[in-house]
Amino acid sequence: MKPTLKEPVPGFDGPQAPLEAMFLDEFLQSKGFSSIKDLYKLPEDEAKKLLMEACRYASLKLAEIESRARFKKEIHIPD
Repeated sequence: MKPTLKEPVPGFDGPQAPLEAMFLDEFLQSKGFSSIKDLYKLPEDEAKKLLMEACRYASLKLAEIESRARFKKEIHIPD
């Protein structure tokens, strides 16, 4: 199942929250988990490690989108 944009998630604030949640799900699914709830079945250390990796992945993906938008704006707006 491919991650999709969702309704806002409690605890996630801001306009990018649904997109961030989608990237977290995407990362976890790439590691074989169907949802974040599956992490409860893991030992705490392993779950924390995966969550940190997922957060890093989501952060990088959001930064990539922001950079592309900024670059596109710079290209299309003359000085």
